[in-house]
Amino acid sequence: MVNPYAQYKKQSVETMTPVEVVIKLYSEIEKQCAVGMDYVEKKNFSKSNEAFIKAEDCIDALREALDMSIPISHNLDELYVFFYKTIVKANTTKDFTDLKKVVPMITELRGAWTQISQMTREEIEAQDKANKKRK
Repeated sequence: MVNPYAQYKKQSVETMTPVEVVIKLYSEIEKQCAVGMDYVEKKNFSKSNEAFIKAEDCIDALREALDMSIPISHNLDELYVFFYKTIVKANTTKDFTDLKKVVPMITELRGAWTQISQMTREEIEAQDKANKKRK
C-alpha cells in the first residue's frame, strides 16, 4: 500500500519552481546542521553523521543545479565548496566553531533567494539594469 503522506510529499517537491527547490535545499542544510550538532552533544555519532551527510548531499544538489554560463555561478560554487568542506570538517572533528559561522551565511542566502522568489520578472530586470549602471 502506498503511503499517502509520502506520495503527497513527492508530488509537492515535483511541482516546486526551481527557486523554491533552492530555498528548500538551503532550509534543509540549516536543519541537518542543527540536527547533526545536537546529536553530537547527545553522543549519538551515527545519527550526527547521517545528518551531516544529508547536509552535504543538499550542497551537492545546489552545485549540480548551477548554470556555469552565468558568472555568479562560479562565486556560488566556491561558496558551496567552502560550506561543504566546513560541514565535513565539523563531522569529522566534532568541532563546530567554523560551522557556527557558516550556518548564518546559509540562512542569509536562503533569505536572499526568498526575496528573489517574491519579486516579479520586471522587478528583477529593473534591479539588474540598476546594478549594471552602478558598475
